Amino acid sequence: MSNHIETDAIRTQTERSQFLEHSTPMYLTSSYVFEDAEDMRASFADEKQRNIYSRYSNPNTTEFIDKICKMEGAESGYAFATGMSAVFSTFASLLNAGDHIISSGSIFGSTQTMFKNILPKWKISTDYFKFNQLNTIESLIQPNTKVIYAESPTNPAVDILDLELLGQIAKKHNLLLIIDNCFATPYLQQPIKFGADLVIHSATKLIDGQGRVLGGVTVGKADLIKQIYLFSRNTGSALSPFNAWVLSKSLETLAVRVDKHCENALKVAEFLEANTNVNLVKYPFLKSHPQHALAKKQMKLGGNIIAFEIKGGIEAGRQFINAIKLLSLSANLGDTRTIVTHPASTTHAKLSEEERLEAGITPGLVRVSVGLEHTEDIINDIKQALES
Repeated sequence: MSNHIETDAIRTQTERSQFLEHSTPMYLTSSYVFEDAEDMRASFADEKQRNIYSRYSNPNTTEFIDKICKMEGAESGYAFATGMSAVFSTFASLLNAGDHIISSGSIFGSTQTMFKNILPKWKISTDYFKFNQLNTIESLIQPNTKVIYAESPTNPAVDILDLELLGQIAKKHNLLLIIDNCFATPYLQQPIKFGADLVIHSATKLIDGQGRVLGGVTVGKADLIKQIYLFSRNTGSALSPFNAWVLSKSLETLAVRVDKHCENALKVAEFLEANTNVNLVKYPFLKSHPQHALAKKQMKLGGNIIAFEIKGGIEAGRQFINAIKLLSLSANLGDTRTIVTHPASTTHAKLSEEERLEAGITPGLVRVSVGLEHTEDIINDIKQALES
């Protein structure tokens, strides 16, 4: 229909009712009726593609998935109740007992916990590589390795991984490449172009963009999504029709929102870089970012997440957090409201200190999810908190 993400996000509509509404209605139904016995038989025999039960599919969920697929360049997808449900269901559906994962060490804390404490119950093991040492990946490959997994930009240190190189390694060794694209969104980055087989999003973040609903989605190759769908429709991880409707509507404004998020974030990052109370600032589109050139290659803009380290370590970090007046203290991100988080004591607190340092999380590291307030107001609050 279109070669432009912005248009696909607005003009992809699964169906209209007899009322020919301009805006997609909500289909708040748990199940669907059949015309007759043959219709029911054929539908359950998968000879007839139609809605049967909203845990399987729903017009609102289908529309949301279709939009993400077009934006990511994916063949198919399935939507989940949360981002972590998408992560777990994707791995649980594709892996068997005894399989092996190779993962970046710089990943979301709950994903790290899943790899460490949950998947080992089924004898699924994980080895880790550093985000800037992709040359070590091949040495980690075992006969039972099935997946290479990574986030880029990483959470929370906003490091950038070379997606094209990851794609080449995965293809060479016949492994699945799964990328968490939450920080970038389909608007800023499409990992499938670089060789990813599957892309996962926590739609709770920038895709919703207003801190209202939970949701997740996995998109990619149709044969892989079919396995994920069959697993998920029986294990009950489906996205609700209402949340799907909200998220589909949110995609219509994703481009304009993310453009402004990125504009604000770059200004805040530049302010922080010039501040004498700050040791280090990491933002992908700052020229000082170690992977700046790679970020420019892979991403349209730098995203809305900034990581910076305050002089004085963890105590200075706590004082800074306590001095914030306007901005929000929350573990979420991607909201219209700017959010300040101290990862070492919140999102990644369950990791050991060694694991945190491996992921680039120092005691004084602060993550800022830059929102849509006026940039001067964001900067002024951060400035007074740093001075205090």
